[in-house]
Formats: sequence, structure tokens, C-alpha cells
Amino acid sequence: MSTSLEQLRTTLAEVVDPNTNTKLGVLSENSILQLDNNALSLTLALDYPLHNGLEQLRKNIETAVTGQGAQLAKLDFTSKIVSHAVQRGLRPHASIHNIVAVASGKGGVGKSTVAVNVALALQAQGASVGLLDADIYGPSVPIMLGVSGKPPSLDGKTMEPLVGHGLQTNSIGYLLDDNAPAIWRGPMVSQALEQLLRQTNWKNLDYLIVDMPPGTGDIALTLAQKVPLAGAIIVTTPQDLALADARKGLRMFQKVEVPVLGIVENMSVHICTNCGHAEPIFGENGGRDMAAEYNVPWLGSLPLAMNIRTETDSGTPTVIAEPDSKIAGLYHDIAWNMAIQVAKLPPDTSGPAPKVVARQATVVARR
Repeated sequence: MSTSLEQLRTTLAEVVDPNTNTKLGVLSENSILQLDNNALSLTLALDYPLHNGLEQLRKNIETAVTGQGAQLAKLDFTSKIVSHAVQRGLRPHASIHNIVAVASGKGGVGKSTVAVNVALALQAQGASVGLLDADIYGPSVPIMLGVSGKPPSLDGKTMEPLVGHGLQTNSIGYLLDDNAPAIWRGPMVSQALEQLLRQTNWKNLDYLIVDMPPGTGDIALTLAQKVPLAGAIIVTTPQDLALADARKGLRMFQKVEVPVLGIVENMSVHICTNCGHAEPIFGENGGRDMAAEYNVPWLGSLPLAMNIRTETDSGTPTVIAEPDSKIAGLYHDIAWNMAIQVAKLPPDTSGPAPKVVARQATVVARR
């Protein structure tokens, strides 16, 4: 029994990716197929980083190829992140495929630490990643990444991102003097956020992670309504007080039609540095229960551990300081789970804006 490339391509297009639960849609844009005496070599680009979860997909592809009487001689996966749909009336940023907000209902839940480590994890998985510090009143990204100085401007109008551990970044903390507070009212803060986003020369990013300020005030609303977001992550602790505010943040994004990509529960258990005993001092399963309550994905949980704090405060976050540690693995899993949720979203179909061509009309006078 012999088969053709066209038959194999049609068959493979119907294979379901177990990670996204969608069909592969094998097209010339995302695949290379070569057939030699019924031996197929396939290179397939996936719309998410190559972290884990590929074995079952590999088996599904091999089963489909065998069912057509061919042999899967070689299978290589690559990653090609595409832009996904954003809020109605907005278009994706020209230099950023997907902007993801990391939010919390209240301060003190470790949102910025999660944002920084998730961005670094995505980068380690092969994605091109940027990090925007949108916490105008309390910027922390410069300290967490160990980056200082002012973003250079090559044209006097825009800024070049500063780079920390390979991440393209920008923050109001780079622009203000040390210890100088941003004493601004809401409209000025919102304008500063938009300038940080739109006047930074981001360079071909797959993901821009936005570390949002806590709460649902002016900055959060500006981000949710004017910035083209692929989705948002909600960070909370298991504590009832944190969960009550996290619910408000989640509902805000739902009201402005920004997909909630999932819940991250931080400080799930305290790990004693002396004996290793784990104790849920803030309660148990609050974030997981919240995800189930609102029918949104559960992205994972993280412990309250001393080294997370010390490494982040020193400018070398855990994913960089201890890349093979269990905690770094948790950040990697959360980042990959987030990327999978982005890949499930509808692709961007807005396309380039149509060109308006002015034509000179000739008027003929009738007698």
C-alpha cells in the first residue's frame, strides 16, 4: 500500500493535539513533509514553546501516518508563535504577537515575582519574551532583574528596551531617580503606561508579560481597555482576603472581554528552611477552588520559600539562579500552561489595515 504527500497532509490535518485539543491543521506555513518510499519525514511548527507534553502528540502523529500505510521516519517539532485575537476594536501590537497581563486583586501576593519568573521560563523554553513593568507607583522589575540606567533613545522620540537576563524590559523605575516617587494622578499614570508600551521599540516578541499594579483602578482599566491583550493571569494566595480581591480582578477582565488564561496560587505552603516541613499557613486549595468556581484554567501553585525571595531581591530570580531546581520547574510548568492557553485562543484575523487610494474623478457635463 502506497500513499501520497497530499493524502498524508490531509490525514495529519485531522490529528488532534492533546495539549490544545485542537486539530493540527498541517499547512505549508507550519510544516515540511518529505516522502521517500513511504518513509515520511515531518517538521512541524507548534504555536507554543517546546517544554513538555509532546510524547502523546508524537504517538498520535505516528498512528495517523501508519494508518495510511506509511512509516514515520523522522519527526521534528519547532515553535512558531502567532498572534491571537485581542479585544474588539483593537489590533495586536505590530512587534508583539501576544501581550499577557499578570494581575492580582491586592498587593503582597507575589505577583511581580511570578511575572518575572514566568517571563524567564518562557524565554528558556525558546520564546522571544519581553517584560513591561506597569506598576507605576511601585516598580520592582529593575531590582528583580538587576537592571539599572535609563533606556536610550536613538531618535529622540522612542526608547530602546533595557535587557536583563535576556529579557527586553521597560519600567518607570528606569526613568525616575532612585527613591523618587511617582506622584501622579490617574490620567497621568494611564498615559505613562501607554507610552511605556507604545514608545518602546520592542523587537519581534512572541510574548510581552505585563506586570500590572494590584487592584482594579485606573491603570488596570487602561490596560484592559486600550492595550491589545491576548489574555490575563490572576495571581492569588490561598487566603480568603486575597481570594476576595482576586475575584474582583478576574471579573474586571471578563467584563472587558479579556480572556482569563488561568489562576496561579502563590505561597501555597510554607517550606521550613531547617527541616523542610511544609505547612499551609494561608489556607489550602483556595486558588484551585477559585479556578473551578469560575471555570478558568488552573495553571499551578508555588510555595512560600526563602530562596525565592532572596534570589529575586538579589536580581537573579529562581529560574536563572537555580534552573534545575524543583521550584524553577514549577515556574516552567506554569509558563508552559499559560502558553498552551494562549495557543487555544482564536488566531488574529484582523490583518493589515486596508490602504485607502484616492482617485481623481472626472466629471463630464451633460448638455
